[in-house]
Amino acid sequence: ESPCGRTAPRIKGWMGRADQTAKVRGMFVRPTQMEQILKAHPEIQRARLIITSEDHRDQFTLHCEVETQDPALAEKIGATMKQIINLAGPVELKAPGTLPSDGKVIEDARTYE
Repeated sequence: ESPCGRTAPRIKGWMGRADQTAKVRGMFVRPTQMEQILKAHPEIQRARLIITSEDHRDQFTLHCEVETQDPALAEKIGATMKQIINLAGPVELKAPGTLPSDGKVIEDARTYE
């Protein structure tokens, strides 16, 4: 019960975004943009953009599960990412099955302390 007498449940507070959209270096990155990257490169089985912060600057890495660890493929994926989300960043190629299968394509791992 609230101090004012209301009996309805109270909202706990600000819990964050309900979707996976994240703002990185002033640009919004949306799951639909990640889908466009995956469609452009059918060799990607699963991908996840992991966003962190270092010295109060946004950093991100695109992790992609692929069969072959070809550096040329990573460069192509990076160029597509730059074209679609207007941000350039590193691409890490991973073996199939290494990324969690929880449905997330954008993981915001930043801490705000």
